Amino acid sequence: MVDVESKEKKEQKEQKDGLSARFRKRARQLKTDIPAIFLALRRKETPYIARIIAAFVVVYALSPIDLIPDFIPVLGFLDDVILLPALIALVIKLIPDDVFTECRAASEGLWEDGKPKKWYFAIPFVLIWCLVIGLIVFLVIRGL
Repeated sequence: MVDVESKEKKEQKEQKDGLSARFRKRARQLKTDIPAIFLALRRKETPYIARIIAAFVVVYALSPIDLIPDFIPVLGFLDDVILLPALIALVIKLIPDDVFTECRAASEGLWEDGKPKKWYFAIPFVLIWCLVIGLIVFLVIRGL
């Protein structure tokens, strides 16, 4: 009887470890998928609907503002764990396989020693945030 219980516990532990390993592998894959989506966004072969959704995904992934704030218990991390990977999977399905394979290969070399080789990709995001902050400052000053 003890052997059966220990065998069941061992199988449950292996299942948890397998799930954890798959989760870690998928999280590492997302690190190359997001830059690959950005690169596919600039390709002519990418359909327009995929470009629109890809632009939203890239901005949402890199933006510090979430749809559901992280400080809300449990729900705060749902967008990071469920929504973002689901959107990434949708975009990957909309992009032709050969285009995404090339973009994924190109994105693997995009980061070197923890720093992006092409830092100027951040310029649009910086400009958008400067515009938002400038608009807020303008509205606050105008309101006074």
